[in-house]
Amino acid sequence: MRISELAARAGVPLATVKYYLREGLLMPGRATSATQAQYDDTHMRRLGLVRALAGQGLPLDKIKAVVALAENPDEDLFVALGKAVMALPPYVDNPPDADYPRTRALLARLGQIYDPRFTAVAQLEHALAALESAGLTMSERRIDVYGEHIREIADLDVDLLPTTSRQETVEAAVLGTALYEPVLAAMRRLAHQHRAARIFSAAADSDHPDSDHPDHTEADRQPQETQ
Repeated sequence: MRISELAARAGVPLATVKYYLREGLLMPGRATSATQAQYDDTHMRRLGLVRALAGQGLPLDKIKAVVALAENPDEDLFVALGKAVMALPPYVDNPPDADYPRTRALLARLGQIYDPRFTAVAQLEHALAALESAGLTMSERRIDVYGEHIREIADLDVDLLPTTSRQETVEAAVLGTALYEPVLAAMRRLAHQHRAARIFSAAADSDHPDSDHPDHTEADRQPQETQ
């Protein structure tokens, strides 16, 4: 397809597509003449990646880092995946000699393998410190339950990664991290609402047994006959 068709199919302004080409975010098409080139589904997928990352607020240099990792076949895939995810927000200071006591204790309890240089270690330490500042804690029960279910989610995420090519694997890992995390946060909040509605509605009904609640049938609301 020509560049105008690529832009139309992707729903991206043509000027934006040309900008991505100039900045190296989109790989060049196959030249068919001095002024024309052909593009394919690989370019469509890359446009989707760039748009998604830009939509999450990633600056241009971070998007370029992800693209470079996806296209570099010489680096170990495990290392590349780690670096790609590190390009995602939130951004916190992660000096190489820093110590993260809260995170170390939490991960030791869970028995998880981790690289102290991975940005998520600093992110977790920052989040745990914020809890403490607010007078909240991560109880052992909360750590255990969170850890168990988050590992199940991680197992599924990794198992579902495409393995056809390194590029697809890196792109899917980054997109999955960036775009599924808001889904998880929203689903957690909705689960809170569901649980709270069941608990607090039940409490309200017990306080007002004659309330007009769906569990009270019409017969329940009728006056009882005097014997």
